[in-house]
Amino acid sequence: MSRIGKKPVPIPKGVTVQVSDGVVKVKGPKGELSAELHQAVSVEVGAEEAVVKVRGNSFDAVHGLWRALLNNMVDGVTKGFEKKLEIIGVGYRAEMKGSNIQMILGFSHPILFRPPQGIKIETPSPTNIVISGMDRQLVGQVAAKLRSFRPPEPYKGKGVKYENEVIRRKAGKAAAAAK
Repeated sequence: MSRIGKKPVPIPKGVTVQVSDGVVKVKGPKGELSAELHQAVSVEVGAEEAVVKVRGNSFDAVHGLWRALLNNMVDGVTKGFEKKLEIIGVGYRAEMKGSNIQMILGFSHPILFRPPQGIKIETPSPTNIVISGMDRQLVGQVAAKLRSFRPPEPYKGKGVKYENEVIRRKAGKAAAAAK
């Protein structure tokens, strides 16, 4: 049995978890999330906690995965998730155009990105981007997509990076000539 999978998922006040026809639905103050359960797991919902059970001789990884997914759904409908990006480079910036984000990253054209439904993007300053939403996977996917437009390069560190990401820097040509 998975050590993670054995732990029950606490259900806070104001959150309801329902399981029907292989679909788990979590409803809370921020909204509603649902996911189709894997055939190897089932969810038993109690008054204050939900427990993920394994059917038969199944993988421990599936057990732990579904416990983590259920916990993320409960956290998403109560607190939500957030990723922060930083833009580094002269002239690189981002601004909101309605609900879309426009990024100027040194190309001949600005990049206009429309976030998927359920994702909120803010630009507190021209070089900072905050992505928030209920679905942890979707927040991370949108952050990765925005970062992919201009990933940080190893020589000067210019590009779009996560807030706490450390860029491994390389020495330039001058270091090679100094041998």
